[in-house]
Amino acid sequence: MEAIVIGSGIGGIATSIRLAHKGYRVRVIEANSYLGGKLSFFELDGYRFDAGPSLFTMPHLVDELFQLVGRDPKDYFEYVPLEVACKYFFPDGIQIDGFANTSRFAQEIESKLEVPAHVVENYFANAEMKYRYTKGVFLERSLHKLSTYLTRDTLLGVLNLYRLGLFSSLNEVNEKRLMHPHLVQLFNRYATYNGSNPYTTPGIMNLIPHLEHGIGAAFPRGGMFEITGSLGRLAKDLGVEFSLNTPVERIVVEGKKAKGVQINGEFVPADIVVSNVDVVPTYRHLLPDQPAPEKILEYERSSSALIYYWGLDREFPQLDLHNIFFSQDYAEEFRQIFETGTVSEDPTIYINITSKYEPGDARPGGENWFVMVNVPCNTGQDWETLRETTRGKILRKLRPMLNTDVEAHIVAEDYLDPIRIEQRTGSYRGALYGASSNDRMAAFFRHPNFSRKIKNLFFCGGSVHPGGGIPLCLLSGKIVGDLVPSVEVPYQYQPELKQEVAV
Repeated sequence: MEAIVIGSGIGGIATSIRLAHKGYRVRVIEANSYLGGKLSFFELDGYRFDAGPSLFTMPHLVDELFQLVGRDPKDYFEYVPLEVACKYFFPDGIQIDGFANTSRFAQEIESKLEVPAHVVENYFANAEMKYRYTKGVFLERSLHKLSTYLTRDTLLGVLNLYRLGLFSSLNEVNEKRLMHPHLVQLFNRYATYNGSNPYTTPGIMNLIPHLEHGIGAAFPRGGMFEITGSLGRLAKDLGVEFSLNTPVERIVVEGKKAKGVQINGEFVPADIVVSNVDVVPTYRHLLPDQPAPEKILEYERSSSALIYYWGLDREFPQLDLHNIFFSQDYAEEFRQIFETGTVSEDPTIYINITSKYEPGDARPGGENWFVMVNVPCNTGQDWETLRETTRGKILRKLRPMLNTDVEAHIVAEDYLDPIRIEQRTGSYRGALYGASSNDRMAAFFRHPNFSRKIKNLFFCGGSVHPGGGIPLCLLSGKIVGDLVPSVEVPYQYQPELKQEVAV
């Protein structure tokens, strides 16, 4: 039995491993010259940069893939837990260390903001409760199968529906539970983890801090790309074939059944086809003759990002791996992103510096800065102008907060904007997470992991259920793996046929 996975994003690679484990002969077909989709890297003048995702939570989901096939994760992949999940800098000069340990974090909040520690501890307890009642329903199973609603997990979720915050915004929940505007802003930021607006996304999203602090954040040795690299090596060891520089022209459908794909005008047959491509171009370009779920495809897109990759010739000891410099008016910042469709005049700035953990990622005495601000997806804005003006805003904002003219220390530079994001990753309009979650029913609006109209066609990745970000993309692979039946006579991998692929 043959399976084709279109796209080698983290969801596609995870799916390929699960299908190989179920007995399929798997081929992953990738248009780019490298694996990983957004989770890739590049080198520039002695600096190494992770190009996309920079936060690693729920590392057990990566370990699970190795354990599934009887391998020791440590033979492929190593990571270290973070003592400080993130450092926070506010315009009034207050600085907070976001310790990974929730009790220590609560004590830090009490000392810096005079908010009783139990307020923060209770908040994390509430986040853990929401995660516990929803993970078996929303995260680990398809919402679009009747069997999901006939489980104990679903019953518990329904019985606790009133506690999940579906009928309030994240900001409303945070203002009610927390006691300081800085603390509300700090926890409002978690809406950006799926590209949403904290003033409209439902309060259930306050379960996200539990992923970072309750379960824990980590740093992969070798950088974020090692997640891709290690899973790519595991997939190859299981016999998965990777075809790079190979754009798929369309998915071939006959008699309402996926039969394979077309490459360079030639038909390549398969028993199972999985699209790891954004669901909008999947329908528009790969399935142009098939009826599309227009309501889902037209749903509001998530935010995108302007990313500046700066190689600096000096170090900043006051910074850590993850750092956030907040805006003065958070509500206005998100209004401009989602209502005006432009970049805030006072953007919140995120800076990731992997050389704090991997000194070889920067020149001696320097640092590699991944500098990001949240922006709207591409709807025709003048991104060249926005990119230049936003760069100036960032540098002007950082100068007093770091007491340094950062621009004078930039010796290598590149960028990523919504246009480049769409060109390089196929993400529709450059939206990082597919559809936004700016609606309490947003989880139900995401495209399912299978096609109701085309047999043997499945979907994984950040634009479909359960959502964007590394953990959810890995879970999308798990859901697809559970939906696809095992092969009665499994494919036996022949090592002598192994094809070398750089990962």
